[in-house]
Amino acid sequence: MEQLPKHIGIIMDGNGRWAKARGLKRSQGHIAGADNLKKLLRHIQKWDIPYISIYAFSSENFKRSEEEVSGLMKLFVTLFQKEFQFLKKENVRVCFSGRKEPLPEKVLQSMDKIQEETKLATGATLNICLNYGGQDEIVDAMKKIGKQLKDGVLDINQIDRSVVEKNLYQNLPPLDFVIRTSGEKRISNFMLWQSAYAEYYFPEVYFPDFNEEEFDRAIEVYQSRDRRYGGIKDENKNS
Repeated sequence: MEQLPKHIGIIMDGNGRWAKARGLKRSQGHIAGADNLKKLLRHIQKWDIPYISIYAFSSENFKRSEEEVSGLMKLFVTLFQKEFQFLKKENVRVCFSGRKEPLPEKVLQSMDKIQEETKLATGATLNICLNYGGQDEIVDAMKKIGKQLKDGVLDINQIDRSVVEKNLYQNLPPLDFVIRTSGEKRISNFMLWQSAYAEYYFPEVYFPDFNEEEFDRAIEVYQSRDRRYGGIKDENKNS
C-alpha cells in the first residue's frame, strides 16, 4: 500500500448549509453530520490511520445563536454518552483539545466519562477539538511554559519545539493531511502548530455528504502529493 497519513484532521464544515439546501433546520444538519461522522470513523479504522483529529466546535462558534449552540451542546452529550460507545469496542482512545470554559457541566461530564472509559485503548486515537482555537492553544502552552520557568523546573535554554509540543492540549504527532469539507478554502484556526507541513484538501461536498467514497478519494489525492518539507527531491537538486 502506498504511503498513508499517520495523523489526519477533518474540519467538518457545511452542516448548516446542507440543511438549508434541503429546507431543513440547521440543527437537522448537525444531526446529519453526526450520523455521517459515526460511519466515517468506522470506515477510517479500515485504513489503519492511527491518529484522527476532528474539528467539532471552535471557540468562535459560541457567537452563533443561543438555539444553535444549545442544540449542539445537547448533541455532544448524546454522542459521547451513547452514540460513540462503538469506539470502546473498536479499541479507540478518545481525547479532547480545547478550553473547558464556558462548556456546560453536562458536556464536561460526558467528555470526562468517555475519556476515562477509553484511556487504556491501544488502537487509534480520536482527538476531538471542542471549544478549540489554534491560537488559544499556543497561548495556553506559553502560559504553561512560563509557569515552569517561574517555578524553576525549566530553563529558558531548554525551550525547543518538543517542549512546546508537550505543553499543547494533546501531545500528538504532526498532522499529515487536513480535509475541510464544503469547498471553503481556509483553516479557521485549526491546529496551527500541528499543521505546519500538512497537506490540505478542500472537497466541494458538505460534511453530511462526505461519505466513505469521498474519503477514499481524499486518500488518493494525498498519495499523489509530493511532500518535501521545505526541501527538494534528490533528482531535482541540480535543476
